[in-house]
Amino acid sequence: MREEQADWRGLLAADPRILRGKPVIKGTRVPVRIAVGSLAAGMSVEQVCEEYCLTPTQVHAALSYATGVLADEEVYALAD
Repeated sequence: MREEQADWRGLLAADPRILRGKPVIKGTRVPVRIAVGSLAAGMSVEQVCEEYCLTPTQVHAALSYATGVLADEEVYALAD
């Protein structure tokens, strides 16, 4: 495991008083979806860190969380 890929459980939080319980990077109000979405839009980890005052470890934690959510997601076929 690379150093940047820290366990997300200690780095993310979901508090109903902050963004209605959406997962955020702990100690910030930066939603996981913003960090992951910024990467998906083509920003580098370094750019995301600079834009949102995050560390690479925090950004990688957001990615790890998103990966876990997708891995646990149930997919159902839609009828045409």
